[in-house]
Amino acid sequence: MKVLNIHKRIISQPKDEVIKLLETLSTESDKIWPKEKWPAMNFKDGIKVGAKGGHGPIRYSVEKYDPNEIIQFRFSKPKGFNGIHKFEINELTDKTTEIRHTIDMNTVGKGTLIWVLAIRSLHNALIEDGFDKLENSFSENRKSSKWSFWVRFMRKQIAKRKN
Repeated sequence: MKVLNIHKRIISQPKDEVIKLLETLSTESDKIWPKEKWPAMNFKDGIKVGAKGGHGPIRYSVEKYDPNEIIQFRFSKPKGFNGIHKFEINELTDKTTEIRHTIDMNTVGKGTLIWVLAIRSLHNALIEDGFDKLENSFSENRKSSKWSFWVRFMRKQIAKRKN
């Protein structure tokens, strides 16, 4: 199954300010990844081309990294996820920046079922939580995206399996 999943958010900040926060991705002081609510993104040796890591059961390696424009990852797990996901930073004006997260992959077999039944909804909530975290770094007005019933249900099921 072809999957093209795009999330984007316009941040009322210059590109350089957004880049500073993107550079914290997968560090102790991560200002983007919502590790307070979701499994942390981890890379043993930091984000650099060739580094292997991931979050929760999702594994990937860094395929492309230009701190001013893009971090692109290639999936290695789960089996059946064939493609990439990436963060891109685009300057819209000298005071506004767009951050975009894209999954571009083909799923096969069990990977299609996992995507449709679980990962898609969880992923969508995770990315929106991350964009909220990023935007909240610059604003007094706290943003907090609401999780769907399905996301809340899936998270409860996952928590039960861990206990």
